[in-house]
Amino acid sequence: MVKFSERLKEMRLEKNLTQAQLAKETGLSQNGIANWENEKRLPNINALITLAKFFGVTVGQLAGTEEY
Repeated sequence: MVKFSERLKEMRLEKNLTQAQLAKETGLSQNGIANWENEKRLPNINALITLAKFFGVTVGQLAGTEEY
């Protein structure tokens, strides 16, 4: 199972986005994205849903519990 932090960074880089660009596109904070990618914090359910919609995947795929 892939960690959420790794999956988020992988998806972000596939779209050639910086953390700042992803934050701007999703309305989430850059600091939050950095903390999630560095495993300092976990996102709340609303942030997970926002990210999943942005990347066109399920929450499970983003969280690493489902095949991507």
